[in-house]
Amino acid sequence: MNRPPRYVLLVLLVLLAAHGFGPSALRAEVVRAEILERAPFADGRVFGAAGAYERLRGRLFVEVDPDAPANATIHDLKRAPRNARGRVECWTDFFLLAPADPRKGNGRLLHDVNNRGNMLALWTFNRGAERTNAPSTAAHAGDGFLMRLGYAVLWCGWNGEVVDDGTHRLLTGLPIAIGENGGTISGPAHLEFCTAEKVFSRAFSWSPWGVSAAFPPADSDPAKATLTMRPSRDEPATAIPPTDWAFGRWENEALVPDPTSLYVKAGFRPGWLYDLVYTAKEPRVTGLGMAAMRDCVSFFRNGEKESGGAPNPLAGAIDKTIVFGISQSGRLIHHFLHDGLNTDEAGRAVFDGALIHVAGAGKGMFNFRFRMTTEYGTQHEGNLSGSEFFPLAPLPQTDPVTGETGDTLARARASGHAPKIIFTQTSTEYWNRAASLLHTDVAGNTDLDLPKDVRLYLVAGAQHLGGGENTPGNCRQPRNNLDDRGPILRAMLVNLDRWVSDDTPPPPSRYPRIDDGTLIDPIAFRGQFPKIPGVDLPEKHYVPRRLDFGPRFLSEGIPDILPPKVSEPFRALVPAVDADGNEIAGIRLPEVAVPLGTYTGWNLRAKDLGADGALGGLEGMFLPFAATAEERSQTGDPREAIRERYPTRADYLARLTDAALALKRDGFLLDEDVVAILSAAAERSAKEPWPTD
Repeated sequence: MNRPPRYVLLVLLVLLAAHGFGPSALRAEVVRAEILERAPFADGRVFGAAGAYERLRGRLFVEVDPDAPANATIHDLKRAPRNARGRVECWTDFFLLAPADPRKGNGRLLHDVNNRGNMLALWTFNRGAERTNAPSTAAHAGDGFLMRLGYAVLWCGWNGEVVDDGTHRLLTGLPIAIGENGGTISGPAHLEFCTAEKVFSRAFSWSPWGVSAAFPPADSDPAKATLTMRPSRDEPATAIPPTDWAFGRWENEALVPDPTSLYVKAGFRPGWLYDLVYTAKEPRVTGLGMAAMRDCVSFFRNGEKESGGAPNPLAGAIDKTIVFGISQSGRLIHHFLHDGLNTDEAGRAVFDGALIHVAGAGKGMFNFRFRMTTEYGTQHEGNLSGSEFFPLAPLPQTDPVTGETGDTLARARASGHAPKIIFTQTSTEYWNRAASLLHTDVAGNTDLDLPKDVRLYLVAGAQHLGGGENTPGNCRQPRNNLDDRGPILRAMLVNLDRWVSDDTPPPPSRYPRIDDGTLIDPIAFRGQFPKIPGVDLPEKHYVPRRLDFGPRFLSEGIPDILPPKVSEPFRALVPAVDADGNEIAGIRLPEVAVPLGTYTGWNLRAKDLGADGALGGLEGMFLPFAATAEERSQTGDPREAIRERYPTRADYLARLTDAALALKRDGFLLDEDVVAILSAAAERSAKEPWPTD
């Protein structure tokens, strides 16, 4: 590997056994570290009592004992090649931001689980931070929230699908499983394709976040595979003859052979679902990525001075660790805990607390053969991905259809290493990610009583990734502009830190419930939602199906049936709304409690994408109120106008202030976010033509 001269290369032998330094003493942990870069962060800026920070970038090399109990749930691990010591090798990139003097930190390590190789913690918690995968400048620090609190922030690779695209995504190197006689393993694979525009080819597992490294076919002859198309999952499929498609990509008006791209001679119909079933080869040991993450964090938490003489830069400075993840990363955390990986090979807990944001009720394909970790289910797409599978809730439950019993935290509890968990959801997760199944029975009839070490909060009216560009994309209405991501998560991190540090409990959970009428079925929702002119209501929401991938899927991670057999769905519910269409339960940010419009976590697909009444991705929408009674009378809008609600600007701001202060008192906003929200509201209201106060 060619590296720029400015990089400082240190190759360290890191022996982490409790006794001795010989190879026989190694326990599936970091055995070598390359620190490729070590430099000041944010131009040497001083962050309060924590002082200046430094950044370290490098690569850790891990050896895993395939026979250790801590690794028993990692599928295909025993089929991975072993080195001379009988260990399985892998590597992971890492990036660390920490006080230059670790003693000035707060004793906390925050691990941000990367999302498809991307770092999200600074962009999420530090107000105004520029998004990047290589934080170095003051612009990347934003207001320095995490640094002002003294956190060491760590990222590492876990996802073997991530490819280097020049944006510094975090990579990990996972071995390929081999057959019993040393031969190549092959087996069935299934991929779903759905495009928002007419194209003639699409890379396997393409997404707006980048292309994932898919499994190549064992034979690229289309006659050895099948391809079908359908307008929606509930409608019959049409087979596409092998003469009308190919493994390839369309470039410069020509077909270029490519084993991990799909070419369709007629072009993909926008919004339609295409199912490719083929025989794949060379499966990665996907679940090993979670063990690499575990051992990376354990190294920085527990490692002391190593045999090569170079110390762990955080040695002796970390008392507690917190893991954070958004969306896919949050699902990864839930799956990590489900598979019992929060205990390292030395028998130590890895994470004390977990903040899981917008993961719905999902886990994922993070430990299965020939399955892609980027896949997840929504109302229209990904219904066969299997991202929601029983058990769904973090407490014991029974599936009345299959007779199965389970608890997503059973293994973590059995080890004594279940972390304290905060789940945060937005409205989108109830509509398009089945979030209700995290706290109801699978039939959607009864509320579950969450354990004392779990909190769950709905951010009412918010959408999957917070406020953003006000563009409809593949949806009918403009995007929801509610900024829930920073304010709520900053408060939640502070609450979680106190919880794991001195057992100070966070605020009671706030989420919609069946027993108080705030969690309902979509038919009841359509009867509640105001009849706003020009706004169509969703006819569908995401209802995960029970999927049968074959008898070896859950026990060995091997899918024998693809696409999976589909049986009775689980029953997911959605939040009830008030007369304005705003959700009643959950954390109602000041903008929702004192609204200028209706905030939803759902949006409908653009009409030219077919599947009428289907949901459009993970976006919500904002439907502003009329300014005056006269204006709403002209349009027929049943919602009160802004001037009817708030006769003066001062009245609006006073009510907004009361709502913000109430959230602060309840532990859902920090002082600095109250100030920011009220300042933004004052600036926004100044643009409104209110009568003279």
